[in-house]
Amino acid sequence: MEQHEPHLDPTLARRLKRDPAGLVAAIVQDVGSREVLMLGWMDDEALRRTLTTGRVTFFSRSRGEYWRKGDTSGHSQWLRGISLDCDGDALLLEVEQVGAACHTGTRTCFTGRELDAETGARP
Repeated sequence: MEQHEPHLDPTLARRLKRDPAGLVAAIVQDVGSREVLMLGWMDDEALRRTLTTGRVTFFSRSRGEYWRKGDTSGHSQWLRGISLDCDGDALLLEVEQVGAACHTGTRTCFTGRELDAETGARP
């Protein structure tokens, strides 16, 4: 007989505001440097796996499957804290990042990808 893994805590599940695909944005931040490393997507199962294992798991929108950061690259993310935003539609994961966070090999998914923009100054 197949064993079923537990589901995400129902109290937490009710607080999540998912997109039409059932996903919540997961912003990943380095716990030490406070750098924003990347953005991934989680459904209830990816969040449950992250909360119960201490390793960050995402749901790949393009491949339609779960992936645990670092299983193929060795660049893992160890969960150090997690928060749900006030609207319930985004998670903030504080991680200890081992190696590069971006699949391109850069430290963050934003490194070297700055856009030209007029910046404002507070009066």
